[in-house]
Amino acid sequence: MTKITGAKIVVIGGGTGSFTLLSGIKNYVSDVTAIVNMADDGGSTGQLRDEFGVLPPGDVRQCLVALSESPKVRELFNYRFSDGSLKGHAFGNIFLSALEQMTGSFAEAVDVADQVLNVKGKVIPVTLDNVKLVLNSRYKEVVTGQHLIGNMSFNKLDIRPDLALSPSARLNPVAKDAIKEADMIIIAPGNLYGSLAPALIVNGMKQALLATKARVVYVCNLVTKPGQSDNFCVADFADEIERFIGSKRLDFVLYNTELPSKSLLKRYALQKEFGVETKPKEFKSKHYKAVGKKLLSKEVKRAVKGDIIAHTRSYIRHDPDALARQLMKVYFS
Repeated sequence: MTKITGAKIVVIGGGTGSFTLLSGIKNYVSDVTAIVNMADDGGSTGQLRDEFGVLPPGDVRQCLVALSESPKVRELFNYRFSDGSLKGHAFGNIFLSALEQMTGSFAEAVDVADQVLNVKGKVIPVTLDNVKLVLNSRYKEVVTGQHLIGNMSFNKLDIRPDLALSPSARLNPVAKDAIKEADMIIIAPGNLYGSLAPALIVNGMKQALLATKARVVYVCNLVTKPGQSDNFCVADFADEIERFIGSKRLDFVLYNTELPSKSLLKRYALQKEFGVETKPKEFKSKHYKAVGKKLLSKEVKRAVKGDIIAHTRSYIRHDPDALARQLMKVYFS
């Protein structure tokens, strides 16, 4: 496959959504940059942060692996210990944390991992400040922690959650430059409040997205999350993305129109998770162009054995190649 040269693509997000998107888009363009959420505190990442005071390696690792051209090293970085004191830890998380402690710089640790993994592209932490995600509510409760907030119920809130980073975080200057120089910026699917919000509410992100001439595209999630995005349609997800940004900045919203198998939908329904609905009438009043395509992966993914926070069920996910091909059509439209 011949890659398009000259196209500068930036992907903002973290976790599985960014991993899937990057795995596909890297086959179509030669200049890909992943800007990664840095508030993660769950599972292996959370344990390393608590024990060693390091910055969160988990989402960065996933993006590095997605862009790696070395299959065996990819497997090594994603390898999780299933027994002993390291149970649940991914080797790549330990590698990045060790490098950070050795060099005193998480950015340098990422650069070294980039070389080891033979990464084709760049992976950039959205901030280099050591931050926690914080939720403030009208009941004067303060909830701290990305994993907790990303998995709690907001049903008792009368308004959509007010999120912040503590302490206040500054946009990584390298990330700012990448956004400025980009031709297309893609906001990846992912945990709306636990993964995407922490990347978009960093101080300086709004200004960077308003200043760039790049086309901004949001790839909508496939399923809702109980207690957080119940009954959300595609437009609701896009509205929240723009609320995080603080501006009506989206040019395109790409969403899936294909239904998973009935058996898989039933399994998700048992967890109170449902496919994201499309309400075409709501797009008529929007400033962005909504594009619906068949984007569903036919491959059933399962949780990795030994993952500290792994689920036992299968996953509904985007097809990396189908998603990438549609994004390239948006790029050339």
